[in-house]
Amino acid sequence: MDRIYQKVRNLDAYPKINEDFYSRTLSGGLITLISSVLILFLFFSELSLYLHKVTETKLLVDTSRGQSLRINFDVTFPAIRCSLLSVDAIDISGEQHLDIRHDISKKRINAHGDVIEVRQEGIGAPKIDRPLQSHGGRLGHNEEYCGSCFGGEMSHDDCCNTCEEVREAYRRKGWAMTNMDLIDQCKREGFIQMIKDEEGEGCNINGSLEVNRVAGSFHFAPWKSFHLSNFLIQDLLDLQKDSYNISHRINRLAFGDYFPGVVNPLAGIQLMHDTPNGVQQFFIKVVPTIYTDIRGRTVHSNQYSATEHFKKSELTPLDSLPGVYFFYDFSPIKVIFKEEHISFLHFMTSICAIIGGIFTIAGIIDSFIYYGQRAITKKVGIGKFG
Repeated sequence: MDRIYQKVRNLDAYPKINEDFYSRTLSGGLITLISSVLILFLFFSELSLYLHKVTETKLLVDTSRGQSLRINFDVTFPAIRCSLLSVDAIDISGEQHLDIRHDISKKRINAHGDVIEVRQEGIGAPKIDRPLQSHGGRLGHNEEYCGSCFGGEMSHDDCCNTCEEVREAYRRKGWAMTNMDLIDQCKREGFIQMIKDEEGEGCNINGSLEVNRVAGSFHFAPWKSFHLSNFLIQDLLDLQKDSYNISHRINRLAFGDYFPGVVNPLAGIQLMHDTPNGVQQFFIKVVPTIYTDIRGRTVHSNQYSATEHFKKSELTPLDSLPGVYFFYDFSPIKVIFKEEHISFLHFMTSICAIIGGIFTIAGIIDSFIYYGQRAITKKVGIGKFG
């Protein structure tokens, strides 16, 4: 057993020296103090990095298909009234959504930006399942009203009980309503007077769009539109003005859900135009993004970059109607962000490297100073007795 102990002792890489042979110096004490402070500073710096999360970034080819895209927006138009402001969307697959009203709300604002009224967009009143009558006249005694769609009915059971439902029926047919004074529902609701009462007001429109995950566009325009023979035709012609000021402020524009660190470059920009009937265009490159936090929760969202262009236009040409247009396309590259901590083994390796490295360098410096002082002392002594 003693022989085994002796062999183990011979493996000692740190032989001990008797304290009688130690030589402690002032320079060695200063170097030890400085190196200890440096070790503590680097230790706490490394500990701070270990306790804080870091974000790892990867770039991959985007192979996802068949998904939908949610576009969240909040835009203020200080010089366009809510009754004439519409939202349309179209994509390269040919799918179109004109005068979108679902998941959208409008706020009437005055010249000072104060909110006058909040209006939730929607399509008409509840539909009557089995109408008792179909006419556009006044209600008779004990009569349940089923308003006429004035030729816009798709079947005999269709009812148009509000002005908006008549407009919707006409839109499905591809017809324009050029004289609302002849529509009983619009006349009873005072629709024209309501629009005239909004003269000089602005509008804040906010909500979301659910579109296909393909290249496309959406726009805000001061006119109600519908599709007819592949052309955009103006509706409400009797209420249109000669010019519109499309000055606007984009309070929010995001493609997908929020995640920490996301930057939406168009959010907060304000574009004021003196030229009437202008066309404001934004060309957007959407970058699919996956964000995973430290707890493993994943958010599928998007980032984007954008460029803008403004051009003058006239109201007459159908291809240059005034408005704010957003054209978006998708990047083939997907970005993956993943939050994680530095591993404990990496932390321990760094600590050992700090302690070992500083003590090694401190020992070299101490030896250089000690033997340098001895050499100088020895030369001085020889010079005195020489």
